[in-house]
Amino acid sequence: MTTEAETFRARADAEGVHAAMSNLDNVRDRHLRSQEAWEAMATRSERVASQRARNEAAKAAL
Repeated sequence: MTTEAETFRARADAEGVHAAMSNLDNVRDRHLRSQEAWEAMATRSERVASQRARNEAAKAAL
């Protein structure tokens, strides 16, 4: 099963490839901004999953 963060990282990688292949500056910049956004979403998703696991562990310990 693929996690949400893995999906976001795959999208970021794809945007990086598209940026590298682009001949137009504005298109390259758009892909780079998109790559950055996907990376931020992946990081945020990992942080949320980690916090959720800690919360569940704390509840189970009670």
